[in-house]
Amino acid sequence: MIGVAGAGAFGTALAVTLARSDREVRLWGRDAATMAEAARTRRLSRLPDVTLPEAVRPTGAADDLAACDTLILAIPMQRLAEALDGLPRAPRHAVAACKGVDLVRLHGPTAILRAAWPETRTAILSGPSFAADIARGLPTALSLGCEDPEAGLALQAALSTPTLRLYRTTDVAGVELGGALKNVVAIACGAAIGAGLGESARAALMTRGMAEIMRLAEAMGARRDTLMGLSGLGDLALTCASPASRNFALGLALGRGTAPPEATTEGAATATAALHLARPRGIDLPVTRAVDDLVAGRANVEDAMRSLLDRELKDE
Repeated sequence: MIGVAGAGAFGTALAVTLARSDREVRLWGRDAATMAEAARTRRLSRLPDVTLPEAVRPTGAADDLAACDTLILAIPMQRLAEALDGLPRAPRHAVAACKGVDLVRLHGPTAILRAAWPETRTAILSGPSFAADIARGLPTALSLGCEDPEAGLALQAALSTPTLRLYRTTDVAGVELGGALKNVVAIACGAAIGAGLGESARAALMTRGMAEIMRLAEAMGARRDTLMGLSGLGDLALTCASPASRNFALGLALGRGTAPPEATTEGAATATAALHLARPRGIDLPVTRAVDDLVAGRANVEDAMRSLLDRELKDE
């Protein structure tokens, strides 16, 4: 049996697509009243147009996950460690479905899972995807990062569906960091578009942002081929080009000077965490630093762009 911890849009979408392929899925959310209502109406507010299949069992009781052999953690990165303390027991397989770097520990999600559940085989699921597309059954491809090849094969078979295709890799660092750092670049691109700086500015930020992702991620053990794949370049292309991306939408609001959307945007915390990771390694991340200043209110879009354009000219 598969469990999904986190009944937000992405967790719900994964539960829906897995249940359509004849898996029994237990979907846990923190708000017991909301989950009881979902069990009655077969709907959740984060995906209001999607009907939950009968094979999805919504629950507000964490103990209901104890019977699940595989547990997908679709919980925001900054709350993941705390959430694990409230779950009943360590599953055989735990798959992180969140993107970011923990600000306190400066770790990615699989390290958080291993610290809580040392005997559990862990993996990370990431790549270019919108929850609404997955829930509607539109074709989507993701990367599954798992250091244990045997566990990776088992999870790839268990979690792939006719419309959700998983590509396996042992490069967990590449999957984690590609998925985390692209959110920072998405905020920068949204800000550029929101401020009316044009498509050329967006393309420049995407390209130079990708260079930053590769500098930091490779220094932390990621492989270049992973970063050029689904969880790196693929996810970057999607999130930097669509207002449906929460991180792009945050940047768009900052660029326009309007109120930011009320949604979890992992890129804001990841920008700060990335700078902490880069500093002792002597790695320069100008786009990331500009985003961190912008989100923190230390700079406006004009200041941020000026900080990038006034840098010393150099080779690409």
